[in-house]
Amino acid sequence: MRVGLLTREFPPDVYGGAGVHVEFLAAQLRELVDVRVHCWRGAQADAAGPGDAPGVVRYGPDGQLAEANEALRSLSIDLAMAAGVADCDLVHSHTWYANLGGHLAKLLHGIPHVMTAHSLEPLRPWKAEQLGGGYAVSSWAERTAAESADAVIAVSHGMRADILACYPALDPARVHVVHNGIDTELYQPTPEPDPELLARYGIDPDRPYVLFVGRITRQKGVPHLLRAARRIDPAAQLVLCAGAPDTPEIDREFRGLVDELEHGRGGVVWIPKMLPRPEVVRLLGQAALFACPSIYEPLGIVNLEAMACGIPVVASSVGGIPEVVRDGVTGLLVGYDEKDPEAFETGLAEAIDTVLADPAAARRMGGAGRERAVAEFGWDAIARRTVAVYDQIRRS
Repeated sequence: MRVGLLTREFPPDVYGGAGVHVEFLAAQLRELVDVRVHCWRGAQADAAGPGDAPGVVRYGPDGQLAEANEALRSLSIDLAMAAGVADCDLVHSHTWYANLGGHLAKLLHGIPHVMTAHSLEPLRPWKAEQLGGGYAVSSWAERTAAESADAVIAVSHGMRADILACYPALDPARVHVVHNGIDTELYQPTPEPDPELLARYGIDPDRPYVLFVGRITRQKGVPHLLRAARRIDPAAQLVLCAGAPDTPEIDREFRGLVDELEHGRGGVVWIPKMLPRPEVVRLLGQAALFACPSIYEPLGIVNLEAMACGIPVVASSVGGIPEVVRDGVTGLLVGYDEKDPEAFETGLAEAIDTVLADPAAARRMGGAGRERAVAEFGWDAIARRTVAVYDQIRRS
């Protein structure tokens, strides 16, 4: 069976959880089926030049749409992808950026389409800030693909419930749960401190630090964390590996909050670029805890990364996060109510301070998180479950 994976992100152009998912899923699927990756041609790939592994095809938007809305440019790539998978027996699309390509391939070539939902456009209204009228286009593309797909994979049970609520026309029997995974050989506890790495980024090795890794978006909730940090024990540092702002507006808000916090409590370290994965792993392994203040998160693969590195997680109790982070066992969960953001920020600060104040309990949580990541979220098992979905729809 030849499977065409359709995705916006693929190494070296990976900036979010969906890209990480496709990267590791593709590697494991190659042990089980014939895989062809059809992805966007991003800036990093252009800089690297030729050198993709066999079976990776990259696409760029139509040149006549150079000044058009991003949603239209995305659809032009979907058209090219649909044309490019004629030799596949099944297509598997990831995110709205590629979902319509999978739907068109199903119609054009008469092959099954599996769609993995990493997030849902109806639950991300702030995307209108980024896409303008393109948000209506992205919503249409996702809905069309989801309602017509032979199978929809949800990355958590919470996500499955959201899919069925957003798209009631979708037959529940076609919605399957296959969690995100984690490479626990790559993401491991840091055996020894790395003061050279900390010094490179201005982190004081003699003070504990709270770590955030993620994009600067409404979804990731980093402004809430910055406001919460006003109340966090000033002995602790806040390290933000944060970049790729969705809009100029949230970029300005983020910068303003960082400046205010630095002048107020100090101990704020902002790393505005994407770090090499080995450095992220070492930063995770030396952190006192990982903070995930997302206001919408279908699963939260970054929490798995932190757990695999053996550190406790303080996270919002939204979406699929409670399926990963066990409250009081591998970290602490904080309730989120969009109508009361101040209560959420206060709860974040209190949970972070609770972990910081008890290093022994933090070590126990970190160890339990590592055990859970290894036992339940290995990519080999995720790939087998995915192929089981492929086999089921091909038999039906």
